[in-house]
Amino acid sequence: MRLLSLFALTLFSGHALAADPVVVRVNTFPNARALPFFVGMEKGYFNKQGIKLELEFTENSGSQRAGLAAAKFEIVHSAVDNAVAMADVANVDIVIVMGGDSGTNEFVVQSNIKTFADIRGKSVVVDATNTAYALQAKKILLKNGLKDGVDYKLNPVGNGTFRFKAMMESKDNAAAVMNVPYSVLAVEQGMKSLGRTVNMLGPYQAGGSYVLRSWAKANPETVERYIAGYIESLRWVVNRKNRAEAVAMLVDKQKLSKSLAERSYDLMVEPSFGYATDAKFNMAGFKNVLTLRHEVEGGTLYPTERYIDLSYYGRALKRLAH
Repeated sequence: MRLLSLFALTLFSGHALAADPVVVRVNTFPNARALPFFVGMEKGYFNKQGIKLELEFTENSGSQRAGLAAAKFEIVHSAVDNAVAMADVANVDIVIVMGGDSGTNEFVVQSNIKTFADIRGKSVVVDATNTAYALQAKKILLKNGLKDGVDYKLNPVGNGTFRFKAMMESKDNAAAVMNVPYSVLAVEQGMKSLGRTVNMLGPYQAGGSYVLRSWAKANPETVERYIAGYIESLRWVVNRKNRAEAVAMLVDKQKLSKSLAERSYDLMVEPSFGYATDAKFNMAGFKNVLTLRHEVEGGTLYPTERYIDLSYYGRALKRLAH
């Protein structure tokens, strides 16, 4: 009996050790679309998958890309155009493993700007000049007869917090591509939107998740479990039965007013504008990302397979189904 008890204790201890959560460091932007992370940690969805999530926010996409390349964190959530830049410009072997959202991006301008032509001679505030939503701004302005460096200048200041702040401080900062909650807050402060970027440019794979390919290959189950935890968190978020609790979480975690949190939530769960169902990757939207980057920045237009591996995502969905 004593031997049996010792065996049972050893077996139990082995399972306990095997079940110890894996620490995964995630870096993303401090905006309302970070809601699934807060939900996942508070509701235990990541822990359920054996993941201990350590979340940190970035000031700008440049430091985020550098941090991933230096393995300061394992997973990034941001505009996947940043992943493309890492591969094509910095020659870092990344892989996009999941979609996320369409960006909830709007072209926000100062109250005195009536048309795109009024931006001539002024500044457009961006995160970084050569990635993500700066390219959307360049393309939109080019379609309206304005060329970067000739008709306007780019003012790279960092994430949405800093872009909003720059526009509040100077009307010479005439425009910026903004997403929630900053697009909503800007309108509350008297600015206005000239339209949604998806309406101006077509479907767009904006936010997504990417990692170093070497890390993914070495830790496939961790990647799958993380994706499963994120998807389950996202399912909770987009379920409108949870709206009141989700809004309260945005108020608490992001220090938003209730009205701002409510408007941000409603935009984020709007189909084709906010979160994609189960963070599904939008292949047509990603092809637009690559085409846009090629048109605006030049360089080689590589096939989509260079950047993505959705096999981890597929296995994560099967894990959830079982």
